[in-house]
Amino acid sequence: NLPDTPFPMRGDLPKREPAWVKEWQEKKLYQQIREVCQGRPKFILHDGPPYANGDIHIGHAVNKVLKDMVVKSKTMAGFDAPYVPGWDCHGMPIEIQIEKKYGKTLPVGDVIAKSRAYAHEQIVKQKSDFQRLGVLGEWDNPYLTMNPENEAEEIRTLAKIYEQGFVFRGLKPVNWCFDCGSALAEAEVEYADKIDTAIDVGFAFIEHDKVAKAFGLKQLPKNKGHIVIWTTTAWTLPANQALNVHPEVHYALVDTADGLLILAEERVEDCLQRYQKQGEIIAKCLGAALGQIRFQHPFYDRSAPVFLAEYVTTDTGTGVVHSSPAYGVDDFLSCKANGIADGEFLNPVLGHGVYTDSLPLFGGQHIWKASEGIIETIRANAALFSAEKYSHSYMHCWRHKTPIIYRATNQWFASMDKTAADGTSLRERALKALAVTDFYPASGKPRLTSMIAERPDWTLSRQRQWGVPMAFLIHKESGMPHPKTVAHLHLVAERVALSGIEAWQDMSVADVLGNDAPELNDYVKNRDTLDVWFDSGTTFATVLQHTHKQQSQFPADMYLEGTDQHRGWFHTSLLAASMVHGGAPYKSLLTHGFTVDGQGRKMSKSMGNVVAPQKVYDSLGADILRLWIGATDYSGELRVSDEILKRVVESYRRIRNTVRFLLANIADFDLHTHAVPTAELLEIDRYALLLTEQLRSDCAQAYAQYQFQTVTQKLQIFCSEDLGAFYLDILKDRLYTTAAQSLERRSAQTTLHIIAQTLLKLLAPIISFTAEEAWKFLRINESVFFSTWETKLFDAPDLQALQSRWAVLREVRAEVTKVLELLRSEGKIGSALQAHIHIAAPVATLHVLNSCADDLKYIMMTSSFQLEVAERLTITAEISRGTKCERCWHVRPEVGQDPARPGLCGRCIANLYADGERRAIA
Repeated sequence: NLPDTPFPMRGDLPKREPAWVKEWQEKKLYQQIREVCQGRPKFILHDGPPYANGDIHIGHAVNKVLKDMVVKSKTMAGFDAPYVPGWDCHGMPIEIQIEKKYGKTLPVGDVIAKSRAYAHEQIVKQKSDFQRLGVLGEWDNPYLTMNPENEAEEIRTLAKIYEQGFVFRGLKPVNWCFDCGSALAEAEVEYADKIDTAIDVGFAFIEHDKVAKAFGLKQLPKNKGHIVIWTTTAWTLPANQALNVHPEVHYALVDTADGLLILAEERVEDCLQRYQKQGEIIAKCLGAALGQIRFQHPFYDRSAPVFLAEYVTTDTGTGVVHSSPAYGVDDFLSCKANGIADGEFLNPVLGHGVYTDSLPLFGGQHIWKASEGIIETIRANAALFSAEKYSHSYMHCWRHKTPIIYRATNQWFASMDKTAADGTSLRERALKALAVTDFYPASGKPRLTSMIAERPDWTLSRQRQWGVPMAFLIHKESGMPHPKTVAHLHLVAERVALSGIEAWQDMSVADVLGNDAPELNDYVKNRDTLDVWFDSGTTFATVLQHTHKQQSQFPADMYLEGTDQHRGWFHTSLLAASMVHGGAPYKSLLTHGFTVDGQGRKMSKSMGNVVAPQKVYDSLGADILRLWIGATDYSGELRVSDEILKRVVESYRRIRNTVRFLLANIADFDLHTHAVPTAELLEIDRYALLLTEQLRSDCAQAYAQYQFQTVTQKLQIFCSEDLGAFYLDILKDRLYTTAAQSLERRSAQTTLHIIAQTLLKLLAPIISFTAEEAWKFLRINESVFFSTWETKLFDAPDLQALQSRWAVLREVRAEVTKVLELLRSEGKIGSALQAHIHIAAPVATLHVLNSCADDLKYIMMTSSFQLEVAERLTITAEISRGTKCERCWHVRPEVGQDPARPGLCGRCIANLYADGERRAIA
């Protein structure tokens, strides 16, 4: 009866997994699963599209495998959980690749054609890697944001939000990258340290009487004086148009040897120390008293009025902020509120970071290089009070890793606060939707809520070519869209659905308005493209409600991405859906952290600590990568290194060996003809099923809460402790020594088969290849993914009593094991079966032990035992008397008494040549 199975001990995953990927594709496993799941309630995880550029990295692997775990666990929990993967295809990175290869002078049509071809190449590579990771999905029919039908539906969605009045055009400071030559979305901005020169700059008094009056003086004691600002962006000073003070902050008039200074009272001491000056406060006033007083610009012949602004702080600087409305959101709002019109804003910085030629003193210079010249000019004008290097966190482009600025440009925006027809604003709609959204982990809710509550209007437009067009006709003089814009967008969408965004490039104004339209010469085509975040943010409409409507439902049950997507896809999807439908496109959000190395450091090629998923699955196997993901708390940073993966390999081996033992001992077992009814199973077998049912229930609950780490831990503990160190250890004797067809052996095999089924089902979402490989040996159905774990395994009236009895038995067994280990370490025995144990125990414990009769020796793994009553549990052991049976290895006194079979004990003779032994417990 020794174990036998073709399921190999070595996984050899790197060599064998690719064959399984091919097999799954050839037999269309995903499509078969869909057929099996027909009629079940749907669960839709909508795929956040990775960008179609470059090889996948370890973060991609984490993301896709987590999604696969969700989808597979929902499938096995009894849902129909289709998975439609997608790709984000338009946008800057691809266009930059085309520019690098072909230059920046290609016609628009060529840029689009080459970008489309490049994206297709990248998708083929990434798809292969995702499939290699064991991710099941509709790979033959994914969604691509660049598919003509998706592009068309995106334009129709734009029409819907335009029709509702959310879209407007205006001049506003937006995140601007000189290298991109375009506005950036909030999610495309990252922060990194930058060293600038922080300067304190004086704006000279020119309205002396007003200053004196503000401070309650008849006249100033000196004519020379400055109100002082502090800034780290000297390049913005040429565009200064105002000064800001806080209306409720106290400001001081400070008398120094070099003239008067106006500073926030609480900043006086620090500022004088920085300026290396002595001074005395001679008067004070609230900031409100300084409103509208004008001061002289430090190097241009113009003045700057003081505006009152509550955003001014006194944490650093001087308590006075200089205002360049074209280059700061707060500055912009302050100047607008004080009557400066859009046409009056000074905006000398061009899109590539160079001052316009007409700017006095600094025209034609790049702003970063001009800063030192600006500082020297201020110094020459005796208006520089301090200059020192200052390291601070500053905005950078996430693509180019270069500093960006706020820059006022005419862009198209989606308004956050304009009231729609139903009386609600976009901000109100989005916040209301978040209140009823489930978050995993829960900490994501306040984070995203805060972002939505504070975010500015959404900049929808981009100045690029490879993107879905904002297909408006714009009036040449007013800049306003045509009155029939909604109808025009639908017309353009029809053309785009047939031939892609290229259709808009080929269309003329006459194609939209008609050759005879009286206003034909008054309009031009808008050349802006839509923010690529609008592409992905509207996939609820383009995919869930359009191209893959049959496989989906709206809203989706879950969106799952990295924590950075609180600023990205979660964010823009919420805004877009709130504009179209008044609510979120998802019922729940799950976020995972970033991958770091074993020391918690960010991965970088220069540090040599990058772990590539391709290297892992080529050397260790995809299931090792999947098991690492399953075993890691994804809500925080996910640490990975060669050393960590080695430990995962060991965990995998323990699981695989357990599975192999189960399969090896049911090789001659047929579920349909050999299965023993639950009521007739031996007691320990029923207890093993009870443990397995607890595992099934706990894991199903953990899966339902997406706690994959908990599932993995419970499965590992079950394999090592409940099975390896307990049940299977005890079971070996019965499996190997009782008669092949006996109730005792078939009871054990029935139990092992149920345990194997359950274990493989619970493992399948995590180590899919291994679970599917092993499942075939159970001969139930073709795939583990055709099964569910819904059904309760074991129910009986004596469950509580069973659990209580075996809790006692396991406690005693643990103490016996300690004593036997001590004997083994002393060299007195080699095997537990060489020992005779003496158990002294209280009456209640002894009652349980006595009820096991002779089966107790199998539970305790010894050849013989003796029991007696005592006040407390005491275990002693000695070497058994007798001879070792050459078949079962028990030490028995009757071995050798049968001359015909001198090497066998009495029960082995009975099992081989008679009716066999009878057992009830173990």
